[in-house]
Amino acid sequence: MRPASYIRRRGFVARACVVLLLVSALALFFCLGVGSAGYALNNVWQSLAAHLSGGEADATAELVLWRIRLPRSLLAYLVGAALAVSGVLMQGVFRNPMAEPGLLGVSSGAALGAAAAMLLGLQSSALGFSAVSVCAFAGGAAAVALVMFIARAGRGSLTSLLLCGVAVSSFLSALLSGVLSINHEAMESVYMWTLGSFASANMRDVLLVGAVLACGLLLSMGLARDLNAVSAGSNARLLGVNAPRVRLAALLLSTLMTAAAVSVSGVIGFVGLTAPHVIRRLTGADHRSLLPLSALAGGLFLLLADALSRTLFAPAELPVGVTTSLFGGPFFLILIRRSRGGRA
Repeated sequence: MRPASYIRRRGFVARACVVLLLVSALALFFCLGVGSAGYALNNVWQSLAAHLSGGEADATAELVLWRIRLPRSLLAYLVGAALAVSGVLMQGVFRNPMAEPGLLGVSSGAALGAAAAMLLGLQSSALGFSAVSVCAFAGGAAAVALVMFIARAGRGSLTSLLLCGVAVSSFLSALLSGVLSINHEAMESVYMWTLGSFASANMRDVLLVGAVLACGLLLSMGLARDLNAVSAGSNARLLGVNAPRVRLAALLLSTLMTAAAVSVSGVIGFVGLTAPHVIRRLTGADHRSLLPLSALAGGLFLLLADALSRTLFAPAELPVGVTTSLFGGPFFLILIRRSRGGRA
């Protein structure tokens, strides 16, 4: 028979998921009516009513609301969720709430891959995906593979893996800076990509990230119990947990989700740090609740950040990575300060 505390925790997690899903649905509806094109919430209602009643709908409104804003908002939400889940996995592996999805160089590798596609003028696509996205995904995955190969050639410890990640990330960033310094014509495009944007979002990207997120989250939930033992610092072997295998699986899942997210949005920071940290303070460090709630919180955070990015200085657009840093950075510092104050 399961203890009452377990039943209460499951009930709390279920209620929290329902609340976050409802808030996310409302936020998505709100974001459809926000933008510089002049179509507000009443236009969303009118368009929905026209679809439900079979009446005539404004063609321009249809284009703006359902082919531009809807894919953009959905992609922002899914990317935020993927980055948040990746952050949870990285923090569990390294047993450090300061760990973030790009720790092993996936962001730097993706940026270098995207820059290579832009510098080479690659416009073709594979299976309908842009060459920039494909090269960014390949670059991010290759960077993490290089880090894991170098770390395994060394001591293979978490410290070695972390140091290799920092070194490879710094090397790739320096290489990118050097390449751009002799190719000024591509500097602005690459720089804007590294700040993050959903301006070119489409339903194909939504389906890709959604599929990767669904598989990644499902597999991560299967690792949740073992990851609890690994991240707690206990002797996982006594509990029947193969710690190296769990860490490797978690790192691979984090890399896959981060690379997929970065490849369609560019580099976006603080989502994988802030969302898991907030949820952990509310629910504790149990990955069975931390993973799904962080996904919903990360998606909601990035959805609202993107809406603010495209409306704050409309018709100009602020890169979404700048917005997440402006809000996520100070908020994260406040949380750290309060946490230290509580321990003191």
